[in-house]
Amino acid sequence: MNARKNFDNSLDELQNKMLEMNELVVSAFEKAFTAFQDQNIELALKVIEDDTVIDNLDVEINQFAVWLIAKEQPFAIDLRRIIASLKITSDIERIADFAANIAKATIKIGKSHSLISMTNLEQMKEISMNMLKMAVTSFINEDISLVKEVADLDDQVDNYYSETYNRITEALKQNPEDTTQLVQLLFINRYLERTADHITNIAESAAYLIKGQIYDLNS
Repeated sequence: MNARKNFDNSLDELQNKMLEMNELVVSAFEKAFTAFQDQNIELALKVIEDDTVIDNLDVEINQFAVWLIAKEQPFAIDLRRIIASLKITSDIERIADFAANIAKATIKIGKSHSLISMTNLEQMKEISMNMLKMAVTSFINEDISLVKEVADLDDQVDNYYSETYNRITEALKQNPEDTTQLVQLLFINRYLERTADHITNIAESAAYLIKGQIYDLNS
C-alpha cells in the first residue's frame, strides 16, 4: 500500500511540474504578444531571456519521468500517463519557443507603424490560449469532450491563418516599403498556426491517456 501511495505521489509531482511549466509558458506567450502589440522591445527581450527557465524545467521533467519509469516499471494507465506527460511537456516547450520567436519578430519590427490591424493575429492568439487551457484540462480531468472542442478551435485558427496569409502577401505586392514588417507578420502568423497545432497534439495525448488509442486531430 505504501509503495502504491509513493508512486501516486510521484505521479502527482510529475503532473505538478508539467502544470508549472504550462503556467510559465502561458505567461511567456501573453508577454510576447503584449510586447508585439505595444511594440515593447524591453518586454520582448525579457521573454527571450526567460525562455531558459522553461528549457531547464523541460529537462528536469524529462529526467524525472525517465527515472520514474525505470524505478517503478509502470504498466497500463500509469505508463500511459507518464508517456502522455512527456509528450505534452515536449509540445509545451515548443509553444515556449514560438513565444520567444514572436518576441524576436517584435524586435525586428521595431517602432515602425504597426500593421497588426490588417491581420487576424490577435484572434488567433486568443483562440490558441483558450485551446491550451482546454487541452491541459482535458488531460488533468480526463475529459474527452474537451478534446473535440480543441480540434474544432484548431480549424478556426487554420482559417484565420489562411486569411491573414493572403492579406499579407497581397500587401507585400502593393506596399514594398513595408516589406520588413510584413515578412515578420507572416512569421508570426505561422508561429500562431503552429502553436495551435502543438496544442492539438496535447489534446491527442489527453485522448491517448483516456482511451488508450492514438488519435490524429491535425489531419
